[in-house]
Amino acid sequence: MPTEVILPKVDMDMATGQISRWFAEEGARVKKGDVLFEIETDKAAMEIDAPASGTLRNVTGKERVDIPVGEPVAWIYADDEVYESGTTPQNRAPISPLVGEMSAKPTEGGAVPPTSRSFALPSDLPGISPTRGEIGQSQGERATPLARRLAREAGLKIAEIQGSGPRGRVVRADVEAAVAAKGAATPVQPPAEIPVEVPSAPAAAKPMSDDQVLKLFAEGSYELVPHDNMRKTIARRLVEAKSTIPHFYLTLDCELDALLALRTQLNAAAPMKKTEKGEVPAYKLSVNDMVIKAMAMALMAVPDANASWTDNAMVKHKHADVGVAVSIPGGLITPIIRHADEKTLSVISNEMKDLASRARSRKLKPEEYQGGTTAVSNLGMFGVKDFAAVINPPHATILAVGAGEERAVVKKGEIRIATVMSVTLSTDHRAVDGALGAELLGAFKRMIENPMGMLV
Repeated sequence: MPTEVILPKVDMDMATGQISRWFAEEGARVKKGDVLFEIETDKAAMEIDAPASGTLRNVTGKERVDIPVGEPVAWIYADDEVYESGTTPQNRAPISPLVGEMSAKPTEGGAVPPTSRSFALPSDLPGISPTRGEIGQSQGERATPLARRLAREAGLKIAEIQGSGPRGRVVRADVEAAVAAKGAATPVQPPAEIPVEVPSAPAAAKPMSDDQVLKLFAEGSYELVPHDNMRKTIARRLVEAKSTIPHFYLTLDCELDALLALRTQLNAAAPMKKTEKGEVPAYKLSVNDMVIKAMAMALMAVPDANASWTDNAMVKHKHADVGVAVSIPGGLITPIIRHADEKTLSVISNEMKDLASRARSRKLKPEEYQGGTTAVSNLGMFGVKDFAAVINPPHATILAVGAGEERAVVKKGEIRIATVMSVTLSTDHRAVDGALGAELLGAFKRMIENPMGMLV
């Protein structure tokens, strides 16, 4: 049977994706490993290889159209497989069990030799779906294991629940909606002999609909720009973060004069290296590079703050993986400096430049922006004095960095001028309480104001 080409899941939050371009046309010969198409998610563009060699047929995945994860977008036919125009392998009659389009002949012992050919399973085989081979599901009863368990506990039948997942699959949200509807339809009545007054629950606040928003503005005074996948994902994750994470904020000032002087010395001492453009310094440190290093070392000095919250346990991290917010066209992404506590300033600087460059061209791999133990968001280059950043789960902290500016400070009763930077630490109060957050921010301040400690 032809090899199915599906839209893969390349991001943990990915439910749908878009094919930005095909590299092979209908009827083209392809080899296993050839690049078939480029998939565009909310954060990156990735090239997808051909899973087999043969002729590309039944290209159903259209460019620039949302496609559910796992949905077939094409099929690859081997040289000895018959292609019928106008049909796809999904709507053909099923093939005999465990037999491909070319039946294997028994050996002398009567056994059928193994074959690498794809095969179809009949619909009357118990527990197997003829469409996707999902165990325990019949046609029209596609559901995730979690959805099945929740439905069973609620006394609901999967077949009676309308699925909203890919190809009608029932997911957790569908079961919860069905349970809510069932509860509304059959409210539990208290025993007659015990009068109980049940207060009505306040209606959940709902955001304004699109029509309600547009009615507030004169027709013709605006234009509508549809949201892309990145903007939708950012909006969803921010709502989830602010709705589910109890944010707590701590702000203090750091003097930068010693750090700026050390940065100047280190950049002046940078060795030269040869490139296509001639000789250039091997590194050029920024204040942000030193902030990343200081935050990583502060987390190692206060290990209880280097954590992530889960309902069952506190996740204590052994290394400081620092995400750095990078602005890209249409949104924001946070590439991660892994083991920043162990890396030198020059390595952090060069790695950050490479990650930021590939982030802006959407060429990051998922493992380069997923996870991490904390994050840094720096708006100092825009002249912003101070702000509070939103925590990006699974992080328990994020540091918002403002601009370094000359301010009057009092030292031993005397006023003098110093370069001061305001920073605000946002913490997940479930994992990092006020005192622990203050200890972490104090450790960061010591690193910034005594920067030689970052070199040893």
